[in-house]
Amino acid sequence: MSRRAVNPSRRLADSGTLPFSGAFPQKSRTSPLLSIGLLLLGGFLLIAYSYRGSGGSGSVKAASRIGEVLSCTSEVQQAIPILKKAYGDSMRKVLHIGPETCSVISNLLKEDDIEAWGVEPYDLEDADTSCKILVRKGIVRVADIKFPLPYRAKSFSLVIVSDALDYLSPKYLNKTLPDLARVSTDGLVIFAGNPGQRRAKVSELAKFGKPAKLRSSSWWIKYFVQTGLEENESATKKFEQAASKDSYQPTCGVFHLSLSQ
Repeated sequence: MSRRAVNPSRRLADSGTLPFSGAFPQKSRTSPLLSIGLLLLGGFLLIAYSYRGSGGSGSVKAASRIGEVLSCTSEVQQAIPILKKAYGDSMRKVLHIGPETCSVISNLLKEDDIEAWGVEPYDLEDADTSCKILVRKGIVRVADIKFPLPYRAKSFSLVIVSDALDYLSPKYLNKTLPDLARVSTDGLVIFAGNPGQRRAKVSELAKFGKPAKLRSSSWWIKYFVQTGLEENESATKKFEQAASKDSYQPTCGVFHLSLSQ
């Protein structure tokens, strides 16, 4: 059903304010296009006022996440200062596993007290020059994590994983998770997507071959226990305290794990 524009002169005449306005010629009435324009202008001013009142940046940040494919790997990079506070000396020798690992490793290597290596589970067809240098030096490797990692046991103090386990079925997780724990001395940090967090883009499907299996936190916790892993309560508490102090709120699920005793 189409809506007719309200005639201002008719409304004023009914209120008794302008008793003769009903006798005005038709051409003096407000144009529907003008009314629509005024409504749009009012809406724009209202949005601008709300944006200004909220401080601006928070509203823009929230809006930028709508419809965006969120990356847990990008959250790892944001969380590096928090992880350093939570793990201390355990961040001395780090292995990161996940897409865009070259970027993560580059940031970790900027820290004076951190040695870092990376595993890219997918092809590096679009790698930039700096990433190719890391690969040539053996700092970053391309490896299918469904198979044993090319490292000796306890090669790293901490293993960080992002945007990688979400694409594995339980069949492969049964082998991959114990292998991740095998190469670590102080535990694992896993960044995993949450259900409803994002939808796969066409480019993502082309790269990974399948959409991510976004599982709930309860599903992951249950699965970790089944594979001989348990929550690192001390690291979890320190991470949460540091995150709260720095106003860091991860969108992805973050799990701090160690081998069951």
